[in-house]
Amino acid sequence: MRDYEVVYIFDSALDRSTIDQKLETFNGLVAGNGKGEVVAVEHWGKRQLAYPINRHDNGYYVVVQFRTEPESLPEFERAIKLDEQVLRHLVVLSEGELPSPRSAEEEGRKRYDDDDDDDDDDD
Repeated sequence: MRDYEVVYIFDSALDRSTIDQKLETFNGLVAGNGKGEVVAVEHWGKRQLAYPINRHDNGYYVVVQFRTEPESLPEFERAIKLDEQVLRHLVVLSEGELPSPRSAEEEGRKRYDDDDDDDDDDD
């Protein structure tokens, strides 16, 4: 078995219960036939997209870590692609601990700090 992570971007118009139902379906495909298990599910919430996807400016992000056999991935990815309410997804081999999402405030603070990287004393 291998460790994987999948990032889903759902339509932001969906409510949390609908997203949870879809996650149950997808997680069932991972754990089906006893070939895998879901390790962690983390809801990152609604975020602005970097660029519009199918006329959507916002998406609801969910990151799932799971362990499964590589043979089960094609069916899993096919089910995700057929769901029109999943705007984007990405499945990758996991390389460690799940990163925590940065808040918009942290992003702004980091950008502000990065803007003042010059060596002069004129701030």
